[in-house]
Amino acid sequence: MLHTSHRSRFAIFCRVGNVDKNVRIAKIKDCGDCRFMPKIADIQETPNPNAVKFILKEPVSYGTSHSFKDAVSAAENQLAKAIFDVGNVVSVFYMDKMITVEKTDDAEWDEILPTLAVPIREAESVKSTNGNGAASEIGGAIAAAASLDDPVVREIDALLDERIRPYLASDGGWLEIVGLEDKTLKIRYQGACGSCPSSLTGTLMAIENMIKDEIDPEVEVVAV
Repeated sequence: MLHTSHRSRFAIFCRVGNVDKNVRIAKIKDCGDCRFMPKIADIQETPNPNAVKFILKEPVSYGTSHSFKDAVSAAENQLAKAIFDVGNVVSVFYMDKMITVEKTDDAEWDEILPTLAVPIREAESVKSTNGNGAASEIGGAIAAAASLDDPVVREIDALLDERIRPYLASDGGWLEIVGLEDKTLKIRYQGACGSCPSSLTGTLMAIENMIKDEIDPEVEVVAV
């Protein structure tokens, strides 16, 4: 069972200020003017007060997660770079039809949301390539686990897919397996979960307890 402080807030609309803020968000979602670029379907709060989740009507990736902790790491990624170029952005995470943006502490959502909506609204959508496109991109939690020839890691990854990742994704986050070494499982939080206190406490403990109960009682889980 996930820690209650990190359970998904599935239907929460972005309420970071007042009625004027909600009106502004509604305008952002309706102002897409390019038929072939993904529109913003919704903007949602996350448990991290400095991060919001943009829900798109069209995917910007298929089955692979993309996480950028700073502008330097995003330099070669057109979408992430455009979001960082807005300013006051700490991290960018996107996967499928979700983009999570984390802002600086001093930035105000009222000011940054309209400018963030521009590159997100103009992002190019991706089309299905019969699975070949996703398989060719080495990245994301599944690819990271598959690269390790360890049946225990694969079992853990399947458990995370079923029991943990859906909750994290609904909160604008994700996690990937970095590796398993000497009974220590290293995981990396992404998106809104990357700096969320509950990820580093309650959720991490829940993951470890679940793995101990169902797979290996000697495994310890650490976030890196």
